[in-house]
Amino acid sequence: MVRKKGSLILCGAFLFVAWNALLLLYLWGRPPIGRLGEGGGAEPGGNEEWGVIGGKGSRGNLAGEVFRLAEEVEIQLETQKKLLKQIESHRFAWSKWNDVGKRKMDVSEQVKLETIHQPPKPLIPVKEKVDTKEQTLKKPFTSVIPDSHHQSNVLKAVSLGNGFTTSLASPEVIIPILVIACDRVTVKRSLDRLIQYRPSPELYPIIVSQDCGHAETASVIGSYGNQLTHISQPDLTDIRVRPEHRKFQGYYKIARHYRWALNQVFNTFSQSTVVIVEDDLEVAPDFFEYFRALYPILRADPTLWCVSAWNDNGRDALVDPSKAHLLHRTDFFPGLGWMLLKELWDELEPKWPSAFWDDWMRQPVQRKDRSCIRPEISRTITFGRKGVSLGQFFDQYLRYVRLNTEFVPFTKQDLSYLLKEQYDEKFIKEVYDAPLVKIEELQHGGILRGPGSYRVKYSSRDIFKVLARNLGVMDDLKSGVPRTGYRGVVRFLYRGRRVFLAPEEGWTQYNVSWR
Repeated sequence: MVRKKGSLILCGAFLFVAWNALLLLYLWGRPPIGRLGEGGGAEPGGNEEWGVIGGKGSRGNLAGEVFRLAEEVEIQLETQKKLLKQIESHRFAWSKWNDVGKRKMDVSEQVKLETIHQPPKPLIPVKEKVDTKEQTLKKPFTSVIPDSHHQSNVLKAVSLGNGFTTSLASPEVIIPILVIACDRVTVKRSLDRLIQYRPSPELYPIIVSQDCGHAETASVIGSYGNQLTHISQPDLTDIRVRPEHRKFQGYYKIARHYRWALNQVFNTFSQSTVVIVEDDLEVAPDFFEYFRALYPILRADPTLWCVSAWNDNGRDALVDPSKAHLLHRTDFFPGLGWMLLKELWDELEPKWPSAFWDDWMRQPVQRKDRSCIRPEISRTITFGRKGVSLGQFFDQYLRYVRLNTEFVPFTKQDLSYLLKEQYDEKFIKEVYDAPLVKIEELQHGGILRGPGSYRVKYSSRDIFKVLARNLGVMDDLKSGVPRTGYRGVVRFLYRGRRVFLAPEEGWTQYNVSWR
């Protein structure tokens, strides 16, 4: 449009110049006044010249001719005036259009710049239908569109210094619950609590993987219909083992089942994480809240490899009932309701053991100095005295573990204190600033003042076991790591006082020969 207006102006200017040129040529080419030939023209060079005119009639003709020329010039000037006005109007219009064009270009450039500097809008995952038919879909669980509250939380989640807030932590992440089942019809107790406390079937799909082919247990699981997905481990054959391990056939089958079930979750159902629950576990009211809040911590800290709901020393007398919110790091793999990521399974699956998978997890070559998160008060308890372990530790320890009953809003708390760098600095100071006392002083208690923390030192495997038994905590070690231990320290309550059963200050590593 701008080019068109410019062409019109140039054309008008050209016409103006051409018109004036034609006018001059016209005036110069007129015959002399006073002698007109028969053809109406003047012949220059004749005897009659301009001004060589005589007589009264000649003067009259000259005056009339001058008036006529004046009128013609006036007409021509009027025409030129109109032409100049048109040119001026076109010039004004072109100038105005040019200004508008510049403003539009400026606005366009501003919009482009604003677009470049604006942060990209977050992508909202698409909701797909959940199908709970047995083993019919490879991906029955997919991301869902969070509601406006959840979406707002995702956008507001921010980093705080070196740590971060989990109060608005990843509400769109699906956390499947994998229930490992066999032949216990009491799995109903576990499933009832899971379904009762589950805040969202879409965000926490329950997958029950059954081994053993036990029809009655399968019937119990099937009675829940589309509230869960029931899958069955297809290989029910006995596993060939060396003669001295025939009594451990159950441990071999459990390891096989775990491997198959985890491959289903991660490879067939394409999930990024999972919480494993066995069929003899009952969960706490804030079980789902606990794992939801700790998922981003597990994802962010490479020195962590699991989150567990279990405290091995979680008996009533050993935990602080007023600190249901308190969480700890531990070097001992607890199991009994635990979360892992797909990346860890990709690491472990190729070398998964044929039996005793939990003790295998506790070996240094698997653990690689990584830790787990555990609660002060357990978020699971076991009610399964009957099993392949034949009730090992159940009557002495497990049956007395306290289950949390208070709902703790973990997702609204800052859990960055669990990240290694922050945790270790505070932990070491807390442990080794505590007064060093003898076990006798704790047992009698008369000379100790106040409820403050105290430290009891051990320097060998045997001393640790003696002190642990006398203080009421579990005394077994796996590759040198005591149950609930972190940096060799076992923390618990003894007669209402916080106690650290700790190695010498300056501890650097576990002695793998301690068993």
